[in-house]
Amino acid sequence: MYKDGLKSGDQVDLSGMLNLFDLEKMAERKMTTMAYEYVASGAADEWTLRWNREALDAIKLKPTVLSDVSQLDTRVTLFGHELPYPILIAPTAYHKLMHPEGELATARGAGAASAVYVVSSFTTTPLSDIAEAATQPLWFQLYVRDDREFTKDIVQEAEAHGYRVLCVTVDTAVTGVRNRQQRANFTLPDDMQTPHMPGSLLEQKPLTWKDIEWLQSFAKTPVLLKGILNPDDAEKAVQAGVSGIIVSNHGGRNLDTVPATIEALPRIAEKIDRRIPVLMDGGIRRGTDVVKAIALGASAVLVGKPVCFGLASAGAEGVAKVMEILRNELELTMALTGRASLAHIDRSVIW
Repeated sequence: MYKDGLKSGDQVDLSGMLNLFDLEKMAERKMTTMAYEYVASGAADEWTLRWNREALDAIKLKPTVLSDVSQLDTRVTLFGHELPYPILIAPTAYHKLMHPEGELATARGAGAASAVYVVSSFTTTPLSDIAEAATQPLWFQLYVRDDREFTKDIVQEAEAHGYRVLCVTVDTAVTGVRNRQQRANFTLPDDMQTPHMPGSLLEQKPLTWKDIEWLQSFAKTPVLLKGILNPDDAEKAVQAGVSGIIVSNHGGRNLDTVPATIEALPRIAEKIDRRIPVLMDGGIRRGTDVVKAIALGASAVLVGKPVCFGLASAGAEGVAKVMEILRNELELTMALTGRASLAHIDRSVIW
């Protein structure tokens, strides 16, 4: 939903977009109030939404000088695949709200930026079409429905189209209090469909560990649990045999006053003790944030809202711009803190 009649193929000048905050401002000008509020808002009084940023800002870096940073190595291997840098596109819903080409533009932008794109269950574009447009690996985010056959079919469809990892959202037994979204009278246009997930979040199944066991009984791809904040749950995830976890508070959109993900991360990483990869989302806006997350135990991070704003600003080019800005800032931060590779980023880089 866009104010200025944005059409497929329109060219947008992004030369003045120096950081992710610039792109958000551009997106706000282009999007309808309803669409912008949907992306930007959080739950209830939005404490957690703010804490995600404030907690990252409060962490100070401790650089070391005179290290050889002439060659920087940002590669990371996740679930058998090497990624050129440790920043992924998080799953977010309803991309046609942000741009006419929707998830196709996101996939093309991810391809241009050599980034993994995690496609939402609430995609407004069929999984098959996204797979055709993609030139980089795709993962799939799953909401489990009451109908097990329906759920099994969508998992197997994603696998058939080459989606490499299954990210199961586990923090949404019910939808949170979203007052700001309600005030904006959020609703999908009549002509906008979610082909793989009819209905709303209210129709999702409250999950138990038995459901995770059931999913793993037939899934051929690695299974990740997205939405872990409690270290005890992280331990249960390891015991359940999942391939990885994503430390997430749903972008501050579900339960307000839970901690920022960067605060939960080190406790969970300590509990996991490198047995499985730990990823993190929530509040990432700068390359310095990426370094802080890796230093505190993350193998990689995911970004959601900024990608939506890049998509709204300039389609595929805007998505690529978001990822390229973050990648460049990550490299600059590594050089300026004296860390030549991700393996050299540990707690010693935190003041």
